[in-house]
Amino acid sequence: MLIYGYIPKSKKRKVPKSVQLQAEEWKKQIMAISPKVNYSVSKKISKVIPLPKIPAGRETPQYLSLDTGLGAATKPNPNIYTGTKVKGIATMHKSNAVPVFTDNEAVEISSMRR
Repeated sequence: MLIYGYIPKSKKRKVPKSVQLQAEEWKKQIMAISPKVNYSVSKKISKVIPLPKIPAGRETPQYLSLDTGLGAATKPNPNIYTGTKVKGIATMHKSNAVPVFTDNEAVEISSMRR
């Protein structure tokens, strides 16, 4: 079940005309004094990314690891089935591998295939 909420959008506050007229007169006075003043936001974006600096006295000491000259790990022994109970592996559906113990099981699994 979905529940929809209602959040009213905030409206722009209306500025009285007297305040708007005052602001326009003020802008005219300023432009008369210095017409070169630009009131728009600067659109210059610096593409230079400052590099992080490490504070003084906080350098991490480097500790050397012990080198024995040998390999990192030994190779494990492979797992090989040496018994006689499992006759093989059959595939039932898609990639489902099933161990086969008897000939009857092999026939049943082959008849179950799609």
